[in-house]
Amino acid sequence: MKTLARLVFGIFVFSLTSCGGDTSPEPPNILFIMSDDHAYQAISAYSDKLMETPNIDRIAEEGMLFNNACVTNSICAPSRAVILTGKHSHINGKIDNRFPFDTTNVTFPQILHENGYQTAMFGKLHFGNNPKGFDQFKILPGQGNYYNPDFNTKYEGRITLEGYTTDIITEMTLDWLKSEREEGKPFFLAYLHKAPHREWLPAERHFKEYTQKTFPEPPTLFDDYEGRGSAAKEAEMNLLKHMNWAGDSKIKPEVMEELGIAPTADWDTRAYINNIRNRMTEEQLAAWNEVYDPIVEDFRERYPEMSEKELMSWRYQRYMQDYLGSIAAVDEGVGQVLDYLEEAGLADNTIVVYTSDQGFYLGEHGWFDKRFIYDESFKTPLLIRWPGVVEQGTVCEEMVQNLDFAQTFLDVAGIEAPGDMQGESLVPLLSGNMSEWDRDAVYYHYYEYPAVHMVKRHYGIVTTEYKLAHFYYDVDEWELYDRKKDPLELNNVYDDPAYTDVRAELHARLDELREYYKDSEELDELYIEKYREQGIIE
Repeated sequence: MKTLARLVFGIFVFSLTSCGGDTSPEPPNILFIMSDDHAYQAISAYSDKLMETPNIDRIAEEGMLFNNACVTNSICAPSRAVILTGKHSHINGKIDNRFPFDTTNVTFPQILHENGYQTAMFGKLHFGNNPKGFDQFKILPGQGNYYNPDFNTKYEGRITLEGYTTDIITEMTLDWLKSEREEGKPFFLAYLHKAPHREWLPAERHFKEYTQKTFPEPPTLFDDYEGRGSAAKEAEMNLLKHMNWAGDSKIKPEVMEELGIAPTADWDTRAYINNIRNRMTEEQLAAWNEVYDPIVEDFRERYPEMSEKELMSWRYQRYMQDYLGSIAAVDEGVGQVLDYLEEAGLADNTIVVYTSDQGFYLGEHGWFDKRFIYDESFKTPLLIRWPGVVEQGTVCEEMVQNLDFAQTFLDVAGIEAPGDMQGESLVPLLSGNMSEWDRDAVYYHYYEYPAVHMVKRHYGIVTTEYKLAHFYYDVDEWELYDRKKDPLELNNVYDDPAYTDVRAELHARLDELREYYKDSEELDELYIEKYREQGIIE
């Protein structure tokens, strides 16, 4: 049945892309747009409570919006490794941000390139300086900088460019489309933004606007974590207690010293100095200080009398002003690239994907960052436009993962995926062939503990209705959430007698998924032992 459906779909795509006497279909171009830590809550196609993102929204309006897209491991470099390899972290080996990526892994861009695709990458890869399978690349080293960034390039070595990083990445992408793209050859183009990754530095045109805005607080901003286990209570990602005052909230180090505010982390003041004072030009710094100095002065005067609640609310607003302000330039860049595809006659045969490497907390549960299997971290935005195949304005509720991108891109290119890839092609969902989609649960596993933010190791299963997670290593705790009745995930019902049958079924299915994806207690111990070898744990 699956083979027959693929044949029918192939004939369908052939009919869309063939013309005149040409008897060979044209493989579609693929534009893969990914931002770093872009929460679905900050895309107006999902919710307009915080901001408007009209250009990103265009992809959903002209294509498909996924409401249950998610990741396998909510942390930057591992997520990107999963995307490139189509394999879970425990298989590709990139379990966390510490350990290097195994470059013997075969990635889908390599396969596309070997099968006739022109390939290019611009922006943030996060790991490695020489991505395989690309005709052209210009990537930020590591996390990169928001202002006047360095780039590792394929042909020019390390270069430094003056300007705002989001704008520069957009310009690089457009320049490649205009001057390096080969006519008549399909392309895979990775357009990868640093924003809105910490420390959230907006462009001048946006920080002037967004620092004047006030944003609604999430209902769980002052969460006390009752009804949940030790993992939520012990995590170190609280806006008031754990966010950096200088690096994140942009309080000048000398003002912190005057007010007796201790740095939250050893890189707190260093982040401010390196990202702002030592990175910006005189003109950029003057524009920054013109806007931020009054904010800092107002805080300096108010701080001694502020309650904890007032401080929490103040820090939330500062966070949202800079985080959302940095997204504004991303949305503008996406619009410019989409406009060029239209102008160049490329839009009709180009699949456009917008996503993030994971979700992010925007004050929910009092948090920032990610890592947890809880929704704001686990869920990620996913919007896909494919003219002639995806019906405009459609919404998909199926459980899909970043694990699926590799096989999806190979499928649309007409290339058979390697048998060891673990995802599922999204083509049946995109083409409306729902009978060919049979997944109803996904698997998640997070490893980086102990580490910054101190989110405990855990794995779990998620369906559209329920979520079962096991926190392990220094604890042995289970959590079960009813995603329909408890969308804020405030009440762990693992020991509730009303969920006895649900719990048993999910345990059985979790065991099946662990076996299916070749994960195990033995592998858990192996990766714990790697931490011991590095001296991270005893």
